[in-house]
Amino acid sequence: MAEETQKSAAEAPAAAAAEVVAVSDVPEAEKPTAAIAEKDATPEPVKEPVTAEEEKITESASFKEETNVAGELPDPQKKALDELKQLVQEALNKHEFTAPPPPPPAKEEEKPVEAAPAAAEESTPAAATVTEEESKPEVPPAEEPKAEEPAKPEPEAAPVAEPSEPVVVAEVIEKVEVVDEDGAKTVEAIEETIVAVAAPAEPTPSEEAPPAAPKEEPEAAPSEPPSPPEEVSIWGIPLLADERSDVVLLKFLRARDFKVKEALAMLKSVVAWRKEFGIEALLEEDLGSEQEKVVFMNGVGKEGHPVCYNAYGEFQNKELYANTFADEEKRTKFLRWRIQFLEKSIRKLDFSPDGICTIVQVNDLKNSPGPFKTELRQATNKALQLLQDNYPEFVAKQVFINVPWWYLAFYRMINPFFTQRTKSKFVFAGASKSAETLFKYIAPELVPVQYGGLSREGEQEFSTADPATEETIKPATKHTVEFPISEACQLVWEARVGGWDVTYGAEFVPTAEDGYTVIVQKSRKIGPAEEPVISNNFKIGEPGKVVLTFDNQSSKKKKLLYRSTTKPSDCA
Repeated sequence: MAEETQKSAAEAPAAAAAEVVAVSDVPEAEKPTAAIAEKDATPEPVKEPVTAEEEKITESASFKEETNVAGELPDPQKKALDELKQLVQEALNKHEFTAPPPPPPAKEEEKPVEAAPAAAEESTPAAATVTEEESKPEVPPAEEPKAEEPAKPEPEAAPVAEPSEPVVVAEVIEKVEVVDEDGAKTVEAIEETIVAVAAPAEPTPSEEAPPAAPKEEPEAAPSEPPSPPEEVSIWGIPLLADERSDVVLLKFLRARDFKVKEALAMLKSVVAWRKEFGIEALLEEDLGSEQEKVVFMNGVGKEGHPVCYNAYGEFQNKELYANTFADEEKRTKFLRWRIQFLEKSIRKLDFSPDGICTIVQVNDLKNSPGPFKTELRQATNKALQLLQDNYPEFVAKQVFINVPWWYLAFYRMINPFFTQRTKSKFVFAGASKSAETLFKYIAPELVPVQYGGLSREGEQEFSTADPATEETIKPATKHTVEFPISEACQLVWEARVGGWDVTYGAEFVPTAEDGYTVIVQKSRKIGPAEEPVISNNFKIGEPGKVVLTFDNQSSKKKKLLYRSTTKPSDCA
């Protein structure tokens, strides 16, 4: 992980694009396995089967992701999923997701070590007492010749002390040893002391001890019934509750190359972080709307993936930059806002096996703050680490547009550290190719107007359901577009040429031979700085056609977008 963070951190400061990468790395938790040199060294043999699948991904023009349907998974992946589900169930049963991490194992090892010397110390004094007692009997042997010896064996009837034997357990050791070594006299003397000590001890444990034992036995029975498994949800999906949980677990498995134990560890870590960060409460916080122009969702891609745009050039606004990164408190607020935005976006995804649960990221590097913006770099690194560690496999495609030359040079340096799977998600385009590149993955009518598309706020004539047509205008040629009309109506159209710098005009040509051509829009040259989208309408009372003319006198080909609709109700 150390190398991983170094790679990602280096990626962030390289440009304001770093902030972009922070967002892009969110779902690519496989990047830890890709950007780390460690995994490039040893795991190469392990990754061989994965590279085969990765090659399929790169070959797919539509960048289709792996299936999330358990029954369609390859056998090794299916086995890994089953193993992970079993481990998750065991963890839920043991409440391992909510229980604090147990550090007792280390303490337990220390305790026995401390107990051992203690026992040794206790044994030494015991041995000392025995030796002392053994030494004392050595004096009595001188008294053995006395005639009192035959008289005292009779007190042996004093075995009345026998019932005390089970009571005095600790003393038995000393007595036995003394008895073995000494004569009858010593035994008698010891027995007398035993009787004296045992007499008071006998009444208490005599008959009360046995009944107490059965009373203690039921204590094993009071063992409380096992508590039900804990319930854990992530991104609004309860673990192991239904098939949506499989989709979530597959994200963690793919982020860890289907290494089950590592995937489980990552899952536990994410659950713990979400609790610590207070994600559920964060969703309800009001963190303002200052960043809505910086990061925003707009439309879906051609494969149905929601599209997230990251326009960090907005931070060229000094006031916005200061309000976002001036101090630690503001940087923390921005980080929380970014996490909140991502969480809300994820909650709208479809986690069913056949659903769409990933996002297309579009990262605009135009006018991004340079790599020397310390405050931005600090916020970037924090965001990068959090998103990378806690949001695995949420990106379907990473599209970088308006990429400066130095960023491409930087990417070439770090490119060897990425896996083929990760690299297959990256797409880079300079300013002149940005719109064309976006159109490969997102329909033009859904691309925001500032990125070369037709989508803009407040439009009423067209909706996202009205598709746009793409055509290419060759250099030094005139290109025409015709809208045939068969009945009286009102025709509405809009058109856009990438970069413009062409001459545009429109006219209506009636079908009748004796009809007159009507100039709808007088030809005029439209420069790059003028309105990005031209909208017109024309009321038609007879059959005919509206002809749009685009005269490209430049030496470069141009990308043309247009669409039209009719409104019979508005006709004269």
